[in-house]
Amino acid sequence: MAEGSTTSDSQPRTALVTGGSGGIGRAIARRLSADGFSVAVHYMGNADKAAEVVREITGTGGQAIAVSGDVADEAAMVRLFDEVEAAFGGIDVVINTAGVMVLSTVVDLDLDELDRMHRTNIRGSFVVSQLAAQRLRSGGALVNVSTSQTRMQHPTYAPYAASKAAVEALTPVLARELRGRDITVNAIAPGPTATPLFLNGKDQEAIDRLAQLAPLERLGTPEDIAEVAAFLAGPSRWINGQVIYPNGGLA
Repeated sequence: MAEGSTTSDSQPRTALVTGGSGGIGRAIARRLSADGFSVAVHYMGNADKAAEVVREITGTGGQAIAVSGDVADEAAMVRLFDEVEAAFGGIDVVINTAGVMVLSTVVDLDLDELDRMHRTNIRGSFVVSQLAAQRLRSGGALVNVSTSQTRMQHPTYAPYAASKAAVEALTPVLARELRGRDITVNAIAPGPTATPLFLNGKDQEAIDRLAQLAPLERLGTPEDIAEVAAFLAGPSRWINGQVIYPNGGLA
């Protein structure tokens, strides 16, 4: 699809959700389908989970496909964008939820793990953002995903928060670089959210303690985050170059 092209009134809008087989990505893919989008559900390692999301969407009358690729591999992602455009005619929205989280104190951090995480969270975000900037149709939206840990400063989150701080720096700059294209670029930075990624390795005491941090006294849900992503993907054309913190009032 040529740069700057638009979606016709008769053609459904298309969304690509990276990490779409995971907790937050899955909720976003389902929500965007409910809003009328055709959805490309990206996965890296779990084809079965991605296929489940596709079945959920098509089972309710929506359109969806599963697509695979390493978000940090620019050649693989070019092929993926080509595949989505071939299936649906173009791409209007990219929600970039793919990410890796490594928890460690700074003093004990395995630097190989840092490199692995940064490859996905930083390089992957740049690769996806670059392709979105090149390929999104006019009226489109890119939504990157950060974390409220960039503000909360909890011990053991420094490596992860540092990688997501790069995403927060990238987002408003790209929004300004796309002046005149009618494409919004924003980021969402969730607080503690009840996903398998977040809950992994935490005992019930830790989960309960984290749930009490927010004034609303609960963990977020993937659906809470999907509401914000859907807003930025659709009606919120006057929000641009921002980082939104859906975290129940934590910070």
